[in-house]
Amino acid sequence: MKLEKIAIFSILILCMSSCVSNKRMIYLQGADYKYVQPQDIDKAFELYVQPDDQLAISVSSKNKELISPFDNNTLIGSGSGGSTSGYSSSSANTTSGVSYFKVDEKGYIQFPIFGPIQVGGKSTNAISEYIQSRLISEGYINDAIVNTKIMSFKVTVLGDVKNPGPQTYQGERLTILEAIGKAGDLTNSALRENILVVREENGKRTTYKVNLCDEASVFESPVYYLQQNDIVYVQPNKSQRVKGSTSYTWLSVGSTVVGMLVSIVSLVVALKK
Repeated sequence: MKLEKIAIFSILILCMSSCVSNKRMIYLQGADYKYVQPQDIDKAFELYVQPDDQLAISVSSKNKELISPFDNNTLIGSGSGGSTSGYSSSSANTTSGVSYFKVDEKGYIQFPIFGPIQVGGKSTNAISEYIQSRLISEGYINDAIVNTKIMSFKVTVLGDVKNPGPQTYQGERLTILEAIGKAGDLTNSALRENILVVREENGKRTTYKVNLCDEASVFESPVYYLQQNDIVYVQPNKSQRVKGSTSYTWLSVGSTVVGMLVSIVSLVVALKK
C-alpha cells in the first residue's frame, strides 16, 4: 500500500511540473477562445514621423500642369539621392505628382514651393491636411488632394528568437506579435513573461515590459503597436543565459528528472527495509 501511495505521489509531482512548464509556454492566457462579442479597440493607431523616415507625398489635381513641381522620383533631403517608385494615387479624373523625401535630423523636409516644413512628430494624415490646406488657401491648386505615406520603417528583434536582427516593414501598422512572428517566433527557452521593448520618443529612451502569457499585458500595452526604430529584446531563461546553449537547458531538465527518480527509488528501498 505504501508503494502505491509513493507511486501516485510521484506521478502527481511530475504532472504538476509539466503543467507549470506548459503554462509558461502559452501566449495570451486569460483570453476566452470561445466565440464572444467583438471588443472595441480603444484608440485608432497612427504612426508619427521621425527623423530619417522616408516619405512619399502625392499631390493630385485635374490640372496636370499645376502638379508638375510635385512629380519628382528622386529622394529629396539630407544629400540623399536615388530613384524611388511604387507609389500611385491617380484616378481617371485626376493626375498625381509624387515627391519622395527623407526627414532630416530636426524633423524637416524641403517641400516644393513651400520650402522647409516641420513633419517630425506629426501623423501622415496631419501632414497631408497641412499641405493640402496651404495649396488651396494660397491659391496654388484649388482642387488639391494630398496623401502622405511612410515608405517603410525598421524595428530590431533580438535575443531568444529563431531569426534575430533588424527588419524593414512596408506599411504603417506592425504589432509586437507580428514582429516576433516575422522573427521566427520565440524559442522554447525564451522567457515569455518578460519581453522588453526599447523606444526613443520625445528625446528620451523608454523601456517597456510585455508579458506574452497575459492577454491584458499584450493588448493594453503602449507598445502593442510598434514604432520606427523600436528594439524588441527577448530574454533567455537563467540556464540559457549562463551556458548560452539549448543543449545545456535540456541537460539541466534531464538532470532534474533523473535526480527526482533516484530520490524516489531510494525512498522505496528504504521503506522495504
